[in-house]
Amino acid sequence: MQQNAVDQARFNMIQQQIRPWEVLDGRVIAVLAEVPREHFVPEGYKGLAFADTEIPIGHGQHMMAPKVEGRLLQALDVRPGSQVLEIGTGSGYVTACLARLGGQVTSVEIHGDLLDEARGRLSDQGISDVELVNADGLAAIPDGPFDAIAVTGSLPMRDDRLRHHLKAGGRLFLVVGEPPVMDALLITRVGDNAWKEESLFETELAPLLNVPRPERFRF
Repeated sequence: MQQNAVDQARFNMIQQQIRPWEVLDGRVIAVLAEVPREHFVPEGYKGLAFADTEIPIGHGQHMMAPKVEGRLLQALDVRPGSQVLEIGTGSGYVTACLARLGGQVTSVEIHGDLLDEARGRLSDQGISDVELVNADGLAAIPDGPFDAIAVTGSLPMRDDRLRHHLKAGGRLFLVVGEPPVMDALLITRVGDNAWKEESLFETELAPLLNVPRPERFRF
């Protein structure tokens, strides 16, 4: 694809997918316009780099749809110097956006090969101050506390461990539920033992690995 066509496709993604989903924060829009999403898409899927869909990246994992990435970034409101935890590095695209917003990012990925590929892509974009960790992010949550926590895979039910790793005023984005309808939540720590929860939108997102499924009733 010629560069002019790539730039037009990126512009269309922002104007036709992301802005209509109420992503209006100028800083977030600028980062989405700046970070080359096409460089974070696996070979074979480059033509879908700006499409309104999840993109497979291996191991049953996916890049989120652009509009969901935009809502995540807007909800977390990352500022320069913010301490940020990302559970699920994936392709590294959201990692790059969080870093470009000024976050000091620790990103955890369970698959070593995905982490290595993300490290290379981030390095190609001049992003080298991100801490990348090969681990199960929920089994070994990195030391915090954090100003923002992004969980890029869904959980079948609410897991309250992460909210205890927020600073006062810190924000946690996660998607909870099972197909076909899941709930994107923003949880803000408002006191030592107090949190505010906001339901942002309904969506469907590939699950994190190694997360227990809820018991189902049997008749």
